[in-house]
Amino acid sequence: MHKLTVLYHHPEDPEAFDQYYETTHVPIAENIPDVKHFESGRLLATPDGEEPQYHRIAELWFESADQLQESMGSPEGLAATGDIANFATRGVTSFISEVE
Repeated sequence: MHKLTVLYHHPEDPEAFDQYYETTHVPIAENIPDVKHFESGRLLATPDGEEPQYHRIAELWFESADQLQESMGSPEGLAATGDIANFATRGVTSFISEVE
């Protein structure tokens, strides 16, 4: 399995970010083909109680690296990726990992 992780930096307006993310972005992302598992969460704190470096995390699991690339390159994947600029005012950090 391969996983795409998206870390959303703290937005300028957290309330507006969360509203848009939940009502607009997630429905777009849910159309990405061949996602085996989708998980998202708002970060609350680090283990030592400090503010986390990021506001939110999203993880999309795929059967293989090829499937991940194909799905993210699909019209639905490109729509989800393109939508990020509409609400993630301070950007994202993303990476792909092989799940062991």
